[in-house]
Amino acid sequence: MNPIIGWSLATILVVVAWYSYGWQGVLLSVSVVVFWLLLQFSRAMRAMRQAGQAPVGHVDSAVMLNAKLQPGMTMLQVIGLTRSLGRKLDGGDDHWSWSDEGGSTVKLRFEGGKLARFELDRPAP
Repeated sequence: MNPIIGWSLATILVVVAWYSYGWQGVLLSVSVVVFWLLLQFSRAMRAMRQAGQAPVGHVDSAVMLNAKLQPGMTMLQVIGLTRSLGRKLDGGDDHWSWSDEGGSTVKLRFEGGKLARFELDRPAP
């Protein structure tokens, strides 16, 4: 979700709660917003803990990863798919790769925090 939209919705929730229930509504709405932020933080930490236990840049099947990728995915979503941290490539700031044991490699390029391009490199048989 776009952060501007998320914070706008949170602000609207607090304002509506104020007009509907007064200070008690504000307390409830702030509690809901904080709970949502804690859920997002917990999700990110779980993904990073799981990825930190795997070899860097390794995936079980690069072909299956390539099939599951979609433009617009975030890095957190990709890490959730691969269950490992990617290997940073020299080509730029947001160029990453994952390889499997067969030598196939998926190269990803992120622009603005979203997956822009990806390609599968397979070794010659």
